[in-house]
Amino acid sequence: MSQPAFPAETASLLLDGPAGALEAAVEFPEADVHAEDVVAIVCHPLSIDGGTMNNKVVTMAAKALRELGVTTVRFNFRSVGQSQGEFDSGNGESDDLRCVNDWVRANKPGWRIWFVGFSFGSYVTFKNAVALNADALISIAPPVARRGWDFHAIPLPRVPWLVLMGEADEIVPPQSVFDWIDSLPVKPQLVRFADTGHFFHRKLIDLRNAIQQHVQLWLP
Repeated sequence: MSQPAFPAETASLLLDGPAGALEAAVEFPEADVHAEDVVAIVCHPLSIDGGTMNNKVVTMAAKALRELGVTTVRFNFRSVGQSQGEFDSGNGESDDLRCVNDWVRANKPGWRIWFVGFSFGSYVTFKNAVALNADALISIAPPVARRGWDFHAIPLPRVPWLVLMGEADEIVPPQSVFDWIDSLPVKPQLVRFADTGHFFHRKLIDLRNAIQQHVQLWLP
C-alpha cells in the first residue's frame, strides 16, 4: 500500500512498513503553543517484555516535547499492537525506524528530526542516529550491557544529545551507563535521578521537567 499523507491534526494511522503495517500516532502541540518546525520520533521499550508506544515514559516524553512546540510521532515496533512482523532484537526494528524517519522527512522537508527512545527504544534510536541524520537525540535509560547490545561499537552522534538515567534502575545497571558515558570521547548531557527506577514511577513529572529544561536550549 502507499504511505498515507502526514495528518494535519492529531491522528492514528498505519504506515506501510518493511514487515507489514506499522501503527503510528501523530500528535501536535496545543493551539496556544508556538509550533516549531521539529518532529520527534519516539520509540518504546522492549516489545517482548510488553513495551508499546503507550508506555507511560514514552507518552510523558512526547508530551514534554509537545509542550515546547514539537510535533511527535510515536509508533509500535513490529509485532506490537497493529504493527505486523516479528520481534527482531533491534535489527528489524531499525528498519521500522528508518521507515518512519523516511516518511516524516518526505512529508516535512526542511524540518528537524529528533530521535527519542526509552530503554530498548533508546538502543534503536542511538544505533541509527548517525545513519539516519537525526538532528538531536534523547536517550532514556539506555540498556547498556543488556542482551548483547554493544553500545561501544555504535558511531557517536555529533548533535545535541541528552541521556536521562535513574540511579536505582532495577533493569539496566546504572553504573554501566555512567561508566559507558565516562568512556566516550564525545559525551552527552547526563541527568541522573536519585531514588528512581527503570520506569520512573512517581518521577514522571521530574522526567518531563528535565527534558524540557535541557531541550528548550535546542530550539531557535
